[in-house]
Amino acid sequence: MHRALKGIGVLTTLVMLLVLLGGALVTKTESGAGCGDSWPLCHGELIPSEITPELVIELSHRVVSGLAGILVLLLAVTSWIKIGHKRETKFLAALSFFFLILQALIGAAAVKWGQSDAVLALHFGISLISFASVLLLTLLIFEVDKKFDTESLIIDKRMKFHSIGIISYTYIVVYTGAFVRHKGASLACPEWPMCSNRPYGLPATLHEWIQMGHRFAAALIFVWVAYAAYTAVKHYKHQKVVYYGWIIAFALISMQVASGALVVLTGLNLGVALAHALIISCLFGVLSYFILLISRNRINREALKNKEDKKAI
Repeated sequence: MHRALKGIGVLTTLVMLLVLLGGALVTKTESGAGCGDSWPLCHGELIPSEITPELVIELSHRVVSGLAGILVLLLAVTSWIKIGHKRETKFLAALSFFFLILQALIGAAAVKWGQSDAVLALHFGISLISFASVLLLTLLIFEVDKKFDTESLIIDKRMKFHSIGIISYTYIVVYTGAFVRHKGASLACPEWPMCSNRPYGLPATLHEWIQMGHRFAAALIFVWVAYAAYTAVKHYKHQKVVYYGWIIAFALISMQVASGALVVLTGLNLGVALAHALIISCLFGVLSYFILLISRNRINREALKNKEDKKAI
């Protein structure tokens, strides 16, 4: 069932990942002005006459973003028609397209009029929400064919607290990471895990404090995810989606910390920096799915109670 819709969902999710990575590439290579202050054209031309590496990067990102817009609209409309009976479908369809448009408008505004580092840092976070909603919409399509069971899944208050708290805090950490990049503070602290080889390794400048603030925030989220994963392994062995989901989340946060350290130790290697953005995007997608599962708690409890009542009769 819905084979074509699954294909659209998977393709759209992958393209949205490319949009995220493309945005990170534009920022890391400082190619945001590759097309001048012209949008959607490049230097006022449909086909630029003077080609530069910055122009290629910026224009490629715009083309991929345009393709993503078409695919997201197609996925949203088709999902609305085919699986609109599922409770979350219409909300996620609208959310995915809305945030993709918002993301494009902020990008266009940055090109036309420029933005502060604090505002530009929001761009990646908005892209994350758009990506996560597309991912969840794709997972809903696979749920229709019962590829994995979530109807009997009930998440207790403790795990609910961890899930909501971690994804909220992750969004803050993502913002601080984006702010580090836009502020040009990625290599403000040349040592890791401390800022420098000065006594106690403490930061001394504003850029160093920005960098170390992000590292501290990342360290805290690592500990929090590790504890939540331990709780899931200990108490959710019978609920495989939660059990394996938190194991995956812990693996991703471990990779995120390692890639963050390598970004510094390799002197901002581009491949490592893009991997850093990719991993946090995947982690945010996993955490978003936990929130979707939590939203079904009441419905699942009622369904389970009805089954038990029928058995009692």
